[in-house]
Amino acid sequence: MSPAVPEDPDGLKLFIAREVAALRAAAGRSAGIRREDPAPAARPEQDGEPAAQECPCGGSQDQCHSCGDPADGHDPWACLCATLPAIPMSAALLAPVEDDDGRTVDFVVRAGNHVRSAEWLDAPDRQVGRRLLTTRPGAEAGGLLAALSGVLRTGHALKGHPVDYTEWRSGRLHRTTLLYDAASCGGQVLATWRPAQAHTEVMSLEAQYIASMGWAHFDLLSGATSWSDGMCAIFRTGSDGRMTLTDLCDAVLVEDVPRFGRLLRELFDGEEPPGTDIRFNIHGDVRTLHAVGRPVIDTHGLPWAFYLIVRDLTPQVRSRQRLDASRKLTERLREEAAAERRVASALREALLPTHSSEIAELGYAVAAAYLPVEPEAALGGDWYKCRVLPDGRILLAMGDACGHGLGAVARMAQQRHALAGLAHAPGTDAADLTTWLNELICADPSAETATAVIGHIDARRRLTWACAGHPPPLLLRGSSAETLDSSHRGPLLGLLPGDRYATAAVDLRQGDVLLLYTDGLVERRGEDLEQSIATLRRRLATCSGLPAQRVLDTLMDMYGREDFADDTCLVVIEVL
Repeated sequence: MSPAVPEDPDGLKLFIAREVAALRAAAGRSAGIRREDPAPAARPEQDGEPAAQECPCGGSQDQCHSCGDPADGHDPWACLCATLPAIPMSAALLAPVEDDDGRTVDFVVRAGNHVRSAEWLDAPDRQVGRRLLTTRPGAEAGGLLAALSGVLRTGHALKGHPVDYTEWRSGRLHRTTLLYDAASCGGQVLATWRPAQAHTEVMSLEAQYIASMGWAHFDLLSGATSWSDGMCAIFRTGSDGRMTLTDLCDAVLVEDVPRFGRLLRELFDGEEPPGTDIRFNIHGDVRTLHAVGRPVIDTHGLPWAFYLIVRDLTPQVRSRQRLDASRKLTERLREEAAAERRVASALREALLPTHSSEIAELGYAVAAAYLPVEPEAALGGDWYKCRVLPDGRILLAMGDACGHGLGAVARMAQQRHALAGLAHAPGTDAADLTTWLNELICADPSAETATAVIGHIDARRRLTWACAGHPPPLLLRGSSAETLDSSHRGPLLGLLPGDRYATAAVDLRQGDVLLLYTDGLVERRGEDLEQSIATLRRRLATCSGLPAQRVLDTLMDMYGREDFADDTCLVVIEVL
């Protein structure tokens, strides 16, 4: 039975140490033991004579047992040249060419192998007997000639020296980066070179960066660790900053230690665990990595090493988090809007009147509609009032408070209720009501401007009305529709304190239809207001002979909701 997975970094590190120790003990019982050869005895120098220089084959240049005697004309370096084809990268033996001052100005290729370091570069064995600057014309500009000369001058080997080599070849410009290793060999230079990155390495590296992934190899027996460039980039360690398993334990978020522990336990058990998402604290930045592991099993079934492949999911995770936050915000705003609509709907039911039977008894039919510019909205700043007053007159009013939403609803309610209270004062006319309502709005520092039409229909069927910046009513009589004279119209409510509003009167006849409306019905972007009102008159004229409700329905059918730039309220009054 597998041990419980530790839930803290220190416990996980102890678990790793125990597992590794057990694996090493098991592997050590069957491991071979290498016997160390004794160090070779130094060859004594003859008095006054320097030690003979050894040839790479093991003999001396004075007498090379493998190569023969130089006195016989045999080159002691022939054995070295014979080994060049076995080197798995481009290799050549270079002899210096010196000027009269003893400076190295070029090299001659004495021998080379068949390995090409780039498709467009010749193999070294095809350059034997030729000068380096002839076969590699970019060697001097790339610093290669100076570097090889330094090997001869100082005797220090060249290791992984990068050379950016550029050359025109077959009418095209080619460039590559080569890594050179070189050493001095008896007055000559043995040099090898290879591409800085093979094509497959470049493709692998690009794939790692594109997919935001990397891999690591952990040798459990020797403790060696190998990381890909992508892995180093994800953990921001640099190319030489590979982390061990215990180092990773310290980087895992405490909450995710059990998850990382289960992954490692299955790898130590020789299984291939499914991928899992683990969060790491990388230099203070929490990154979410998807980790997949695969053990390397020996013939005895022991996992002597394993691979860990990770993919950085942090951008996707953060994108999902932003999306979730946006979704929650949208949902919250939707709930707030729904609550606002419920409140507005309740206010509409409470504030917008139904038409009492008392009005019908006086010989009038009334139809009304409220059309918000936003279909989801239940109410805005538009309002109307149509009711019988105690003195027998009909109060007929329509207004438009500035704005939308609950703020406009609140202002609408204030204005409507204020008018209802003022209307019950005895002996008042439409001019008084409009003037007083203007004073109330002007006295409120938080109030905004509004428009209104306020009137009375008396027992003689005469409409007496005042106007505060509102579109004038339309009268349909027979087949003709006309705009009531609005020359007496006053300023917006709340604009000029102390202003006295005037009234106008019109006698109504049986069959007349009176239309009150707010500016949302006639205001069109890029269209003159007078032209829009003229269009409304023509459309109203087509409703001749229709009852109030049919007139209202017909007008609403003529105006699509997309035509409205603002909330719209309509009231149709038919004289029966």
